[in-house]
Amino acid sequence: MTAPKRRYLKPSVFWSIRQDFPRRLELLLAIASLTIPLLVWTALSYSGIVQEPFLPTPAKAAIAGVKMFLATDLQDNLIVDVLVSFARVFAGFLLAALIGVPVGIAMGTFQSMDSLLGKFVRTARYAPIASFVPLVIFWTGIGEVSKIVVVCLGIVFYNATMVADAVKFVPDETLNVAYTLGATRRDVLFKVIFPATLPNIIDALRVNIAGAWNFLVIAELVAAQNGLGFTIARSQRSLRTDNSIACILIICAIGLLTDIAFRQTFRILTPWAESKVS
Repeated sequence: MTAPKRRYLKPSVFWSIRQDFPRRLELLLAIASLTIPLLVWTALSYSGIVQEPFLPTPAKAAIAGVKMFLATDLQDNLIVDVLVSFARVFAGFLLAALIGVPVGIAMGTFQSMDSLLGKFVRTARYAPIASFVPLVIFWTGIGEVSKIVVVCLGIVFYNATMVADAVKFVPDETLNVAYTLGATRRDVLFKVIFPATLPNIIDALRVNIAGAWNFLVIAELVAAQNGLGFTIARSQRSLRTDNSIACILIICAIGLLTDIAFRQTFRILTPWAESKVS
């Protein structure tokens, strides 16, 4: 009886699993991922398949963005909108990080804290924050505080949950070794758990800042006199889709730059985990 013929995986560059990937091909695919949607948009708008009021051409959207950037009226100036929206996102995101990260570490480290806070946090993250916007405005007014609170509420529970889950992935063997070497609970928390979890904390914040922009736009749709979300809503009401799309693309560009900044921070603070960046 002959032994079954052994099958070997054929080498593949495109479908390689966690192996080195050619830099040139990586760059080519990245360019394609941005070019293809632009070509589809161009084809739909210039061919007339989608009518002009509903989908302007890329050229019209670009011209609309330039005009808004050069507007002399501060209420219509896009630079003011970008700065105001970025400040609101940064404040809400920072508040959510200052609350969510310590709560997540406490939940993941201490069973008592997980029992006390875990059920509430994991339940609250399913709450439709958009429905709380009128209540937040009622509680805090229509000023800047309401926008910051909405952004914070939108992501703080996700921060806490993701950080808590990351802490629980620290192996028990690592903690036992630290105790064996004479570490105290404080040492284990600040010298073992926190450094081991830091790459995941940065990655969780990088992911959740995208949600911060989404909730900011929701907040500015209801009560605002400026900001990118306000401009998007005002443009849509007057069927100025070119202005609306220009603002959306600006938010995407800011998000891309923010993601790059987080990647660089990740590499600087956690060089041992650089291979995990995606």
